[in-house]
Amino acid sequence: MNSKLKGYLAERKIRKAFESAGWTTIRSGGSFGYADIVALKNKTCILLQVKATGRKSLRVEGLPLEVQGFPLFLVVDYGYGCIRVYRPGDHVSRLGGIPLDVFIKQLEATAAFI
Repeated sequence: MNSKLKGYLAERKIRKAFESAGWTTIRSGGSFGYADIVALKNKTCILLQVKATGRKSLRVEGLPLEVQGFPLFLVVDYGYGCIRVYRPGDHVSRLGGIPLDVFIKQLEATAAFI
């Protein structure tokens, strides 16, 4: 599978998870900016940079904590149902971050998480 298709499928999984929780998502397809997905709900907007890899860890540099005042999160799909969420600057490994479903529940529970 080529890397573009792998990335697209990861974005699709992540969008589906957010939409199932009542979020509106917008895919920024082919953008070479920071956000691949914009997620909106109840006057909350977050930006998601999506990566897909089979490796145990990933090196991602140069991501800001926010863009135009909106928080940016890194979401990594490691495959086999393992999708983790990180803040830019965090160590990115399969054992770190927050599982996607837990992250979405935390967003629902408190805006202070952002």
